[in-house]
Amino acid sequence: MSTSPIGPQSVDRALALLDAVADAERPVGAKALARTLGCALSTVYHLAGPLIARGHLVRTPEGYAPGPRVPALHRAYQRHHGLGGPVTTLLGHLRRTAGAEAYFTAYRDGRITVLDTTAPVTDTAHPFTPGPEPRAHATAHGKVLLAGLPRAARRRYLDEHGMARFTDRTITSPERFEAELARVRESGVAVSVGEADPAYTCLATVLPERADGIAHALSVSLPTADFRRRHGEVRAALARAVPLFVPFLDVAGGIPTLPES
Repeated sequence: MSTSPIGPQSVDRALALLDAVADAERPVGAKALARTLGCALSTVYHLAGPLIARGHLVRTPEGYAPGPRVPALHRAYQRHHGLGGPVTTLLGHLRRTAGAEAYFTAYRDGRITVLDTTAPVTDTAHPFTPGPEPRAHATAHGKVLLAGLPRAARRRYLDEHGMARFTDRTITSPERFEAELARVRESGVAVSVGEADPAYTCLATVLPERADGIAHALSVSLPTADFRRRHGEVRAALARAVPLFVPFLDVAGGIPTLPES
């Protein structure tokens, strides 16, 4: 059977097709998908058929779009990761008190993923979105999660994912990065000033480890100009939010009672 670096080629291409449709702002035509996937037009039709039948895609006059199965997958995702309910409420509270977008990120099985955020999904200019985090070494939430790993696990992660340069401030030296993480462990807070995106600064702190060993980080991001003016109050708001999340790290319960904003 023909395989790709990820899995069987047909499975990999079907997932790439889904990703291409999901990432687009409007329905995507079959010819555009064929160009994106680097395959024949007939292959797009072949892959799309089962995805439409299962409800993952729909075909509109303008092209392919996410299908009716997607909301159920999103609800399942939230359920399995203990999201929605109190976590979403607490992120909203942090956004209001910090005056910055808030994020809930996890390290699990060698992957760092942004699980939830207050940033609007329609804000395509925003640099941090839910999903796999390919810039962990350049983000505050990535730094604070990597800082908590055993050195061997951290090396494996960086060997696998690399340390690409995104801006002139990105740390790409393993030695400098280790020194940076030592400072993170000492202070309990990670900061990334324009390392992943030149216009944004993010701050993060690690949350207590869950019973299943999954590590989580709580973070905020804001334009760097605002951070330089408000860094004290933003950092204080992040610190105050941590104990509010602790009761909901294992199993999401009822909506918590929040202090006044």
